[in-house]
Amino acid sequence: MSDQTEAVKAYLLDLQDRICAALQNEDGQASFVEDAWQRPGGGGGRTRVIGDGAVIEKGGVNFSHVFGENLPPSASAHRPELAGRGFQALGVSLVIHPHNPHVPTSHANVRFFSAEKEGEEPVWWFGGGFDLTPYYGSEEDCVHWHRVAEQACAPFGADVYPRYKAWCDRYFHLKHRGEPRGIGGLFFDDLNEWGFDTCFAFIRAIGDAYIDAYLPIVQRRKATPYTPAQREFQEYRRGRYVEFNLVFDRGTLFGLQSGGRTESILMSLPPQVRWGYDWKPEPGSEEARLTEYFLTDRDWLGLQQA
Repeated sequence: MSDQTEAVKAYLLDLQDRICAALQNEDGQASFVEDAWQRPGGGGGRTRVIGDGAVIEKGGVNFSHVFGENLPPSASAHRPELAGRGFQALGVSLVIHPHNPHVPTSHANVRFFSAEKEGEEPVWWFGGGFDLTPYYGSEEDCVHWHRVAEQACAPFGADVYPRYKAWCDRYFHLKHRGEPRGIGGLFFDDLNEWGFDTCFAFIRAIGDAYIDAYLPIVQRRKATPYTPAQREFQEYRRGRYVEFNLVFDRGTLFGLQSGGRTESILMSLPPQVRWGYDWKPEPGSEEARLTEYFLTDRDWLGLQQA
């Protein structure tokens, strides 16, 4: 393993530790349980899960480092010149599903790929981002989430946040539903244009920003009273989350196609979900406002300036 890969691995392990500590402290009741695992084809990871807490109904913060002799189809489909190369893939991926429907679900991921072939220079890239999936929208929360994202990107160029915000809106989109999964954030992949040191610094900025983006929202909303009907609506909307992860998510497909650990890959799925045939919210309701106003690829920072 190269010095560069070692440095990325050390950062990701520390990031997992810090995020778990912050979330566990915020929950105040449940603790993360660690499941260390080995991949028969090469590599392994640390899956950490938390559930039935005071705030978090189910959550997971995974670290994985897997390697093999051939890139799986999901990784080489858009880079066919890399087919047949060996690979190293390292990342931290997390999803947090709170009990309270007024607290959004959050997702974050930072990862590093290196495609290797004997006698040739490795081809490497970074990817990742974070996005927010509310069930009951709040402009204050949306603006805060995107403000933290913009500030994390700012040292790397004024164009970075708008580019990766737009990429997030395109990526986390349920084509068969014609709607975004949530209110977005940042998404990027195949990042190597700035050279290794700057790209690695950017990944650290994004990974470190997640807790700053999410915890203030949790703290504002976790004590908000909610009704059984609101909880039921949360379960309907969670169904959209499941649909995206199983049909479109590149990380899920990579994990399954590369022989990854199924339990760790699917820990992102919520514990309670429902689907209803042709279910629609009442016109004019807060439930209807979620899709009509909040899930519209909105410029949240432009809204704040207006």
